[in-house]
Amino acid sequence: MDALADVQRRKLLIALVDHNPQDDLPVVVADSDNEGDAVERLIAMQHVHLPKLDEYGFIEWNEETHEVTKGPKFEEIEPLLELLEDHEDELPPGWL
Repeated sequence: MDALADVQRRKLLIALVDHNPQDDLPVVVADSDNEGDAVERLIAMQHVHLPKLDEYGFIEWNEETHEVTKGPKFEEIEPLLELLEDHEDELPPGWL
């Protein structure tokens, strides 16, 4: 559940559910009107969220190429992510 405790991690994981690796377009997770907030989120993603999700095995993160792909344990969390996505309108505002 810690993997889903932060909105940035939830958004990244849900984006990976829908991402087709054969598409050449990168997955972008951004929702900031303020440049300062965007920088803070980028720093947190780099130093907190990506390492944590990588450690859990939900993603594989290549720090050199800045690529994130589904990890070996992604299938374990995918049904919960799909459930959250399917019921997004029932969740509190800003949860996803």
